[in-house]
Amino acid sequence: MKDYFRYFKWVYILFAAVAIFTAALYGGHWGLAKMADYQRTNESCATKERVFDYADVLSDKEENSLRELIAKREKQTGCDIVLVTLDEPLEEYARAIEPNVISSEFVRVYAERQWEEVGFGYDQPDGDGVILVDNWSREDDGRIHTWFCTTGRARDAYYTDDIDHLLDRVYRYVEDNPYRAYKTYINDFYHDMMGWRLCHLNVPGFVPVLIGFITCVIFIALNWSSKEGRKTTTATTYVAGRQPEFRVSGDRFLRKTVTKHKIQTSSGGGGGGHSHGGGGGHHGGGGHSR
Repeated sequence: MKDYFRYFKWVYILFAAVAIFTAALYGGHWGLAKMADYQRTNESCATKERVFDYADVLSDKEENSLRELIAKREKQTGCDIVLVTLDEPLEEYARAIEPNVISSEFVRVYAERQWEEVGFGYDQPDGDGVILVDNWSREDDGRIHTWFCTTGRARDAYYTDDIDHLLDRVYRYVEDNPYRAYKTYINDFYHDMMGWRLCHLNVPGFVPVLIGFITCVIFIALNWSSKEGRKTTTATTYVAGRQPEFRVSGDRFLRKTVTKHKIQTSSGGGGGGHSHGGGGGHHGGGGHSR
Protein backbone atom coordinates (compact mmCIF):
# COMPACT_ATOMS: atom_id res chain seq x y z
CA MET A 1 0.00 0.00 0.00
CA LYS A 2 2.80 2.42 0.88
CA ASP A 3 4.53 1.69 -2.40
CA TYR A 4 1.33 2.43 -4.28
CA PHE A 5 0.78 5.81 -2.66
CA ARG A 6 4.45 6.64 -3.11
CA TYR A 7 4.13 5.84 -6.81
CA PHE A 8 1.26 8.33 -7.25
CA LYS A 9 2.50 10.93 -4.79
CA TRP A 10 2.64 13.60 -7.52
CA VAL A 11 -1.17 13.45 -7.74
CA TYR A 12 -1.52 14.33 -4.09
CA ILE A 13 1.16 17.01 -4.31
CA LEU A 14 -0.70 18.62 -7.21
CA PHE A 15 -4.01 18.40 -5.36
CA ALA A 16 -2.49 19.95 -2.24
CA ALA A 17 -0.92 22.76 -4.28
CA VAL A 18 -4.25 23.59 -5.93
CA ALA A 19 -6.07 23.53 -2.60
CA ILE A 20 -3.47 25.76 -0.92
CA PHE A 21 -3.44 28.21 -3.82
CA THR A 22 -7.24 28.43 -3.85
CA ALA A 23 -7.41 28.90 -0.09
CA ALA A 24 -4.73 31.61 -0.21
CA LEU A 25 -6.51 33.41 -3.06
CA TYR A 26 -9.85 33.45 -1.30
CA GLY A 27 -8.26 34.27 2.03
CA GLY A 28 -6.45 37.25 0.53
CA HIS A 29 -9.63 38.45 -1.13
CA TRP A 30 -11.57 38.10 2.12
CA GLY A 31 -8.87 40.06 3.95
CA LEU A 32 -8.93 42.89 1.41
CA ALA A 33 -12.72 43.03 1.60
CA LYS A 34 -12.54 43.27 5.41
CA MET A 35 -10.02 46.09 5.27
CA ALA A 36 -11.92 48.10 2.65
CA ASP A 37 -13.90 50.83 4.37
CA TYR A 38 -14.51 53.77 2.04
CA GLN A 39 -16.04 56.88 3.57
CA ARG A 40 -18.76 58.57 1.55
CA THR A 41 -17.97 62.21 0.70
CA ASN A 42 -20.97 63.05 -1.47
CA GLU A 43 -23.44 64.88 0.76
CA SER A 44 -25.43 66.47 -2.07
CA CYS A 45 -27.25 63.37 -3.35
CA ALA A 46 -31.00 63.95 -3.31
CA THR A 47 -31.79 60.53 -1.80
CA LYS A 48 -30.35 57.72 0.28
CA GLU A 49 -32.49 55.17 -1.56
CA ARG A 50 -30.73 52.66 -3.83
CA VAL A 51 -33.49 50.24 -4.84
CA PHE A 52 -36.27 51.66 -7.02
CA ASP A 53 -38.58 48.77 -7.88
CA TYR A 54 -41.13 50.64 -10.01
CA ALA A 55 -41.94 47.42 -11.92
CA ASP A 56 -42.88 45.74 -8.62
CA VAL A 57 -40.99 42.53 -9.37
CA LEU A 58 -39.52 42.29 -5.86
CA SER A 59 -41.14 41.66 -2.51
CA ASP A 60 -40.61 44.11 0.37
CA LYS A 61 -38.34 41.58 2.06
CA GLU A 62 -36.24 41.20 -1.10
CA GLU A 63 -35.95 44.96 -1.51
CA ASN A 64 -34.71 45.36 2.06
CA SER A 65 -32.24 42.52 1.60
CA LEU A 66 -30.83 44.21 -1.51
CA ARG A 67 -30.57 47.55 0.31
CA GLU A 68 -28.55 45.94 3.09
CA LEU A 69 -26.26 44.22 0.60
CA ILE A 70 -25.77 47.45 -1.36
CA ALA A 71 -24.85 49.38 1.80
CA LYS A 72 -22.18 46.77 2.55
CA ARG A 73 -20.80 46.67 -0.99
CA GLU A 74 -20.71 50.46 -1.31
CA LYS A 75 -18.36 50.77 1.64
CA GLN A 76 -16.17 48.03 0.19
CA THR A 77 -16.00 49.46 -3.34
CA GLY A 78 -16.28 53.19 -2.72
CA CYS A 79 -19.04 53.42 -5.35
CA ASP A 80 -22.78 54.08 -5.32
CA ILE A 81 -24.73 51.02 -6.47
CA VAL A 82 -28.23 51.77 -7.75
CA LEU A 83 -30.97 49.46 -9.06
CA VAL A 84 -34.04 50.61 -11.02
CA THR A 85 -36.80 48.42 -12.44
CA LEU A 86 -39.37 49.96 -14.78
CA ASP A 87 -42.48 48.81 -16.59
CA GLU A 88 -43.20 51.61 -19.05
CA PRO A 89 -42.19 52.57 -22.60
CA LEU A 90 -39.31 55.06 -22.64
CA GLU A 91 -39.40 56.23 -26.25
CA GLU A 92 -41.10 59.56 -25.57
CA TYR A 93 -38.90 60.25 -22.54
CA ALA A 94 -35.64 59.35 -24.27
CA ARG A 95 -36.26 61.13 -27.57
CA ALA A 96 -37.24 64.32 -25.78
CA ILE A 97 -33.64 64.34 -24.56
CA GLU A 98 -31.87 62.69 -27.51
CA PRO A 99 -34.10 62.91 -30.62
CA ASN A 100 -32.16 60.37 -32.69
CA VAL A 101 -31.51 57.76 -30.01
CA ILE A 102 -32.23 54.15 -31.03
CA SER A 103 -34.75 52.03 -29.16
CA SER A 104 -32.13 49.78 -27.58
CA GLU A 105 -30.65 52.81 -25.80
CA PHE A 106 -33.79 54.40 -24.38
CA VAL A 107 -32.77 52.83 -21.07
CA ARG A 108 -29.31 54.34 -21.40
CA VAL A 109 -30.74 57.84 -21.67
CA TYR A 110 -32.95 57.18 -18.64
CA ALA A 111 -30.07 55.74 -16.57
CA GLU A 112 -27.68 58.59 -17.31
CA ARG A 113 -30.26 61.30 -16.73
CA GLN A 114 -31.41 59.80 -13.42
CA TRP A 115 -27.83 59.45 -12.25
CA GLU A 116 -27.08 63.09 -13.00
CA GLU A 117 -30.35 64.61 -11.76
CA VAL A 118 -30.38 62.77 -8.44
CA GLY A 119 -26.66 63.37 -7.96
CA PHE A 120 -25.57 59.79 -7.34
CA GLY A 121 -21.85 59.21 -6.80
CA TYR A 122 -19.93 58.01 -3.76
CA ASP A 123 -17.27 60.71 -3.91
CA GLN A 124 -19.30 63.58 -5.40
CA PRO A 125 -22.52 64.26 -7.35
CA ASP A 126 -22.39 62.47 -10.70
CA GLY A 127 -19.34 60.62 -9.39
CA ASP A 128 -18.14 57.07 -8.76
CA GLY A 129 -20.71 54.33 -9.10
CA VAL A 130 -23.08 52.27 -11.24
CA ILE A 131 -26.78 52.06 -11.99
CA LEU A 132 -28.66 49.12 -13.51
CA VAL A 133 -31.95 49.98 -15.21
CA ASP A 134 -34.10 46.97 -16.16
CA ASN A 135 -37.23 47.97 -18.08
CA TRP A 136 -39.79 45.15 -18.14
CA SER A 137 -41.94 46.97 -20.71
CA ARG A 138 -41.35 45.98 -24.34
CA GLU A 139 -40.43 48.80 -26.67
CA ASP A 140 -41.62 49.05 -30.28
CA ASP A 141 -38.92 46.60 -31.36
CA GLY A 142 -40.58 43.93 -29.21
CA ARG A 143 -37.64 43.66 -26.83
CA ILE A 144 -37.12 44.24 -23.12
CA HIS A 145 -34.00 46.35 -22.62
CA THR A 146 -31.53 46.62 -19.74
CA TRP A 147 -28.68 49.10 -19.29
CA PHE A 148 -25.67 48.98 -16.97
CA CYS A 149 -24.28 52.51 -16.62
CA THR A 150 -20.82 53.19 -15.15
CA THR A 151 -19.32 56.49 -13.98
CA GLY A 152 -15.99 57.61 -12.51
CA ARG A 153 -13.84 54.82 -11.07
CA ALA A 154 -16.42 52.25 -12.11
CA ARG A 155 -16.14 53.31 -15.74
CA ASP A 156 -12.35 53.05 -15.61
CA ALA A 157 -12.60 49.52 -14.20
CA TYR A 158 -14.78 48.04 -16.95
CA TYR A 159 -13.93 46.73 -20.38
CA THR A 160 -16.72 45.94 -22.84
CA ASP A 161 -16.31 42.19 -22.23
CA ASP A 162 -16.65 42.74 -18.48
CA ILE A 163 -19.94 44.58 -18.99
CA ASP A 164 -21.27 41.82 -21.24
CA HIS A 165 -20.27 39.20 -18.68
CA LEU A 166 -22.07 40.98 -15.84
CA LEU A 167 -25.25 41.45 -17.90
CA ASP A 168 -25.13 37.84 -19.10
CA ARG A 169 -25.02 36.75 -15.47
CA VAL A 170 -28.00 38.96 -14.62
CA TYR A 171 -29.98 37.63 -17.58
CA ARG A 172 -29.34 34.05 -16.50
CA TYR A 173 -31.80 34.52 -13.64
CA VAL A 174 -33.85 37.65 -14.26
CA GLU A 175 -36.98 36.08 -15.80
CA ASP A 176 -37.40 33.33 -13.21
CA ASN A 177 -35.87 34.99 -10.15
CA PRO A 178 -35.42 38.78 -10.35
CA TYR A 179 -34.12 38.96 -6.78
CA ARG A 180 -31.29 36.53 -7.55
CA ALA A 181 -30.51 38.41 -10.78
CA TYR A 182 -30.19 41.79 -9.05
CA LYS A 183 -28.24 40.28 -6.17
CA THR A 184 -25.86 38.88 -8.79
CA TYR A 185 -25.49 42.37 -10.28
CA ILE A 186 -24.47 43.80 -6.91
CA ASN A 187 -22.07 41.01 -5.99
CA ASP A 188 -20.48 40.76 -9.44
CA PHE A 189 -19.83 44.50 -9.44
CA TYR A 190 -18.19 44.14 -6.05
CA HIS A 191 -16.03 41.26 -7.28
CA ASP A 192 -15.01 43.19 -10.39
CA MET A 193 -14.04 46.31 -8.43
CA MET A 194 -12.02 44.20 -5.99
CA GLY A 195 -10.13 42.64 -8.88
CA TRP A 196 -11.67 39.23 -8.26
CA ARG A 197 -12.21 37.98 -11.80
CA LEU A 198 -10.35 35.13 -13.42
CA CYS A 199 -11.27 34.42 -17.04
CA HIS A 200 -14.71 35.87 -16.25
CA LEU A 201 -15.49 33.08 -13.81
CA ASN A 202 -17.06 33.81 -10.47
CA VAL A 203 -17.48 30.52 -8.62
CA PRO A 204 -17.78 29.60 -4.94
CA GLY A 205 -14.44 28.97 -3.27
CA PHE A 206 -15.15 25.30 -2.55
CA VAL A 207 -15.66 24.44 -6.24
CA PRO A 208 -11.98 24.25 -7.32
CA VAL A 209 -11.15 22.20 -4.22
CA LEU A 210 -14.11 19.89 -4.82
CA ILE A 211 -13.14 19.39 -8.48
CA GLY A 212 -9.58 18.56 -7.47
CA PHE A 213 -10.77 16.07 -4.86
CA ILE A 214 -13.18 14.34 -7.25
CA THR A 215 -10.48 14.13 -9.92
CA CYS A 216 -8.10 12.58 -7.42
CA VAL A 217 -10.66 9.98 -6.28
CA ILE A 218 -11.52 9.03 -9.88
CA PHE A 219 -7.86 8.69 -10.79
CA ILE A 220 -7.17 6.42 -7.81
CA ALA A 221 -10.26 4.30 -8.51
CA LEU A 222 -9.28 3.75 -12.14
CA ASN A 223 -5.70 2.84 -11.28
CA TRP A 224 -6.20 0.93 -8.04
CA SER A 225 -5.94 -2.53 -9.58
CA SER A 226 -3.05 -1.73 -11.90
CA LYS A 227 0.30 -3.25 -11.03
CA GLU A 228 3.78 -2.62 -12.27
CA GLY A 229 4.45 -5.39 -14.79
CA ARG A 230 7.71 -7.16 -15.48
CA LYS A 231 9.92 -5.95 -18.26
CA THR A 232 9.09 -7.65 -21.56
CA THR A 233 11.49 -5.72 -23.76
CA THR A 234 15.08 -4.61 -23.53
CA ALA A 235 17.24 -2.23 -25.49
CA THR A 236 18.05 -5.01 -28.01
CA THR A 237 14.71 -6.83 -28.24
CA TYR A 238 13.98 -5.64 -31.75
CA VAL A 239 17.60 -5.45 -32.97
CA ALA A 240 18.72 -8.06 -35.51
CA GLY A 241 21.02 -10.58 -33.91
CA ARG A 242 20.35 -9.04 -30.52
CA GLN A 243 23.59 -7.09 -30.97
CA PRO A 244 23.28 -3.30 -30.98
CA GLU A 245 25.11 -1.36 -33.66
CA PHE A 246 26.35 2.10 -32.72
CA ARG A 247 26.85 4.69 -35.41
CA VAL A 248 29.17 7.55 -34.62
CA SER A 249 27.91 10.97 -35.69
CA GLY A 250 29.02 14.51 -35.01
CA ASP A 251 28.75 18.12 -36.09
CA ARG A 252 31.56 19.94 -37.83
CA PHE A 253 31.74 23.74 -37.66
CA LEU A 254 32.47 25.12 -41.13
CA ARG A 255 31.81 28.85 -41.18
CA LYS A 256 29.81 31.68 -39.58
CA THR A 257 27.84 34.40 -41.37
CA VAL A 258 26.53 37.49 -39.57
CA THR A 259 23.94 39.74 -41.17
CA LYS A 260 23.20 43.20 -39.78
CA HIS A 261 20.08 45.27 -40.45
CA LYS A 262 19.32 48.71 -39.07
CA ILE A 263 15.78 49.10 -37.67
CA GLN A 264 14.28 52.53 -38.28
CA THR A 265 12.25 54.01 -35.40
CA SER A 266 10.00 57.01 -35.36
CA SER A 267 10.39 59.84 -32.91
CA GLY A 268 6.78 59.64 -31.75
CA GLY A 269 5.39 57.31 -29.08
CA GLY A 270 2.53 54.87 -29.32
CA GLY A 271 0.24 53.10 -26.93
CA GLY A 272 -2.75 50.87 -26.57
CA GLY A 273 -6.01 51.10 -24.70
CA HIS A 274 -9.46 49.62 -24.42
CA SER A 275 -12.91 50.71 -25.39
CA HIS A 276 -15.89 50.75 -23.10
CA GLY A 277 -19.44 49.95 -24.00
CA GLY A 278 -21.79 52.62 -25.19
CA GLY A 279 -22.58 55.67 -23.17
CA GLY A 280 -23.00 59.38 -23.44
CA GLY A 281 -20.62 62.07 -22.21
CA HIS A 282 -18.52 60.90 -19.28
CA HIS A 283 -20.62 57.77 -18.70
CA GLY A 284 -19.72 54.26 -19.78
CA GLY A 285 -21.67 51.06 -19.80
CA GLY A 286 -23.57 48.74 -22.06
CA GLY A 287 -26.92 47.09 -22.59
CA HIS A 288 -28.63 43.77 -23.24
CA SER A 289 -32.14 42.88 -24.37
CA ARG A 290 -34.40 39.89 -24.07
